[in-house]
Amino acid sequence: MRWQGGQRGGGIEDRRGMGGGAVTGGGIGVLVLAAIGYFVFGIDPNTTQQVASTFGQAGASQEGRQGTPEDQAGLFVDIVGRNINDVWATKLSGYRPPDNIVLYEQGTSTGCGYGQAAMGPFYCPADRQVYLDLSFWQEMETQLGASGADFARAYVLAHEIGHHVQTLTGASDQVRQAQQRASSEGEANRYSVALELQADCYAGVWAANAAAVSGGEVAVEQGDIDEGLRTASAIGDDTLQRRSSGQVSPESFTHGTSAERQEWLLRGYQSGDPAVCDTFRGL
Repeated sequence: MRWQGGQRGGGIEDRRGMGGGAVTGGGIGVLVLAAIGYFVFGIDPNTTQQVASTFGQAGASQEGRQGTPEDQAGLFVDIVGRNINDVWATKLSGYRPPDNIVLYEQGTSTGCGYGQAAMGPFYCPADRQVYLDLSFWQEMETQLGASGADFARAYVLAHEIGHHVQTLTGASDQVRQAQQRASSEGEANRYSVALELQADCYAGVWAANAAAVSGGEVAVEQGDIDEGLRTASAIGDDTLQRRSSGQVSPESFTHGTSAERQEWLLRGYQSGDPAVCDTFRGL
């Protein structure tokens, strides 16, 4: 993936080195979250508040340094985040970027409660910010078997900004309302799966259009999509459940199977059009 030399300005708030603050209610481990299906590119935006409230709270709110970090990982997020936002500005009328992409370590306060690195990257609709502990890149590769390629990391970021798009379009609110009316947990989870698969599709839409808004300075190159598909396979609900317990329970899926995640990422990439990302049809 080509990105160095791209435009900066992804809206970074850097809280790294600030410390996570005190946590009550106990910490959460990566394996626990994997077992309950949340450690898959973060938490369903409709349940972020519930999970944060259950597993820990932070004290005073934090505010980090605004601007472009100079380290390689921070610069990557800033440039790719800018490119993702530029793509969505051409695809969604009235698009407004997330208020910030917050980089943090271990834990931080959010508008949705206390965020921990073990949750993976996540989007908080209450404050319209994306939260990312950069250690997730290594966790994704070494513990989940995902790709360590730049595009795999960009896919994570594009997926989370996809949740922001869903907040702007009203899809997230519609899912929340449908889940409240659902007659069973399995039915409610199907709406969550549709939301997550749409965010995967939106990540593919971004990848297809990345070069068009940057003059080629940011571009998805040959082989990048294969790395993204490898990552999508590694973080499917069925794959994670099989790895953690040896059993697969489709009624508890919240993000979709490996095959579904691959399918929707590829569908978005091949079309480049968010109109193809109707994952809710038939629900």
